[in-house]
This record gives sequence, C-alpha cells and structure tokens, in this order.
Amino acid sequence: MNSGRRGVLAFLGGLVLGTPSLGRAANKPSAFAVSRSEYEPRHILCFLGTENGLATLQLGARAAIDAFAADFSIDEDYSQDEPDDRMERSFAVCWDRVDPETYQKTDDEAVAGHGSVLYVLGPSMAAENAVVTSAKALQFAQHMFGHGAIAVKGESAGVAHGARRWKELFEQSRREAASDDPLALARTCRLAFARRPIGGDADGMASVGFHLVGLPDVRVNFIRKDDKLPSTNAEQLKIAALMDNIADQMARDGVEKTVKARHAALSDDTRYEEDSYKFNPFGVVSIEDYKL
Repeated sequence: MNSGRRGVLAFLGGLVLGTPSLGRAANKPSAFAVSRSEYEPRHILCFLGTENGLATLQLGARAAIDAFAADFSIDEDYSQDEPDDRMERSFAVCWDRVDPETYQKTDDEAVAGHGSVLYVLGPSMAAENAVVTSAKALQFAQHMFGHGAIAVKGESAGVAHGARRWKELFEQSRREAASDDPLALARTCRLAFARRPIGGDADGMASVGFHLVGLPDVRVNFIRKDDKLPSTNAEQLKIAALMDNIADQMARDGVEKTVKARHAALSDDTRYEEDSYKFNPFGVVSIEDYKL
C-alpha cells in the first residue's frame, strides 16, 4: 500500500472520529489523473459573516485549522470587516444550477445582509491527495456555519450552496468515510465544489472544478432536434448528469480507459490561464455530437 493510500485512509478515519478498516479499503480501486501542467490546484473558500463579524470568523477558522486543517490558512489581504457589494451578484451567479434545493430564501437574505468577509486558502494539491483535501474543505465549510459564517462559496470553481445543502453534503461525506467508500466520498466532494454545466448552446457546455478531486473536466458538444431554440433546463440537467457519470467512471476506471470507452478526446485546458484557480491541470475530456 503506497503512502498516498495510507494518507487517505488515515484521514477517512479521522473524519468520523473512528478507526478505518484498512483491509476493506485497500481492495477498492482508485484512479488518479496524470497532470499535464506544473500548476497545482487549491481551494479558496469565501465565508460571509455578520456586521463587525470578521474577528468571529477568524477565530472559527483558526479553530478549524488547529483541529483538522493544519495545511489551510487565512487570507489576510482580501478578508474585510465590512460588506462587499459584489457578493449579491456573485452568489446569484454561483448558486448550484443542478440541485433545486441548493439554497433557500434565508440564504439569499444572509448574503444580502452580510457585513464581513473571510477568505481561507487550501494547500496546493496533486491528484493523489485532492479528495482528502477537498473533504477537509467540506468539513471546514460546515464547521464555519457554527462559528460566525452565514453564507459560504467555493471560489475555485465559483459554486455556492445554502447552509442546509452544505450540511447535507458534509453529512454524506461522514457516512461515506464511515463506510470506507473513497469513490463515493470523491463524488460528494465533486458535487460540493464543482460547477456544471456552464457555457452556451453554440459552444457546448462544460464542467469547472473537477480538478479539485483530481480529475479532468468534461465538455459536451451536443446536437439538438431544433437548434434554433435555446436549450431547456431539462436538457441542461441531462448534460450535467452525463458529466457526473463520466467523472464517476474516470474515478473508478481511470481517465485513459474512460476516454477510450466513451470515444472521447483528452486535451489541455485552454479555457483559463494556467495560473488561474479554475484552470484544470488534468485537462478536459470532450464528448462530440452528443444527441439530446
């Protein structure tokens, strides 16, 4: 068993405050993508607090860092003890488009009424430790709701959930850790921190943020019966489901095998600059002529 696998198992055990079953987990498959760049992704977490709430947010973040996230750090340059007038529009754009229950009216109200902003930076990640680190980031998000945060957004892919959805995702991750299911844990972390689908009908739709669990993003160029009409919500949800299925397959079987099975192509991520936090160093898997 390699050191990366031991690290995953040790973390899974710590997440549920118990001892992992090494025998069962060691027999489970894991497939890591090969990086096509020297860039290593990282999490940037945005926490909104109440008026004059920065000190409380900082105390909560330091407690998380001390307890379970020693490799995370507080960003002192951009955190502020005052509202940021860009946040309402940013959260409105970034709410998860796939889950209809991702946020409630109270979450919108919390964003509109915020009075402080804290940014937390995760460590640089390789494919081998991306899920471990993303699970810590998910735990960090849930922790902060009890320590001054009233809204949370993952900046590395531009995705936001409401308080209830963040809690649901974290509880899923706890159950998956308890059952020694790293593939399910990877999927939950992907649902928490990746965004899909983005893009337009003419250019195709893609995911952003799969690099946060050590996978290439997925791009779908599709064919519709009537290309003069805009794609419907149901069609976009179908594309999102395809992206999720391909990501699950890559995590289980490996990128190369999945690309071949899907008659797809793997290429460099040319959507973002290489030093951008949305840039995927593992590339983009493209599906051509998908019929809706």
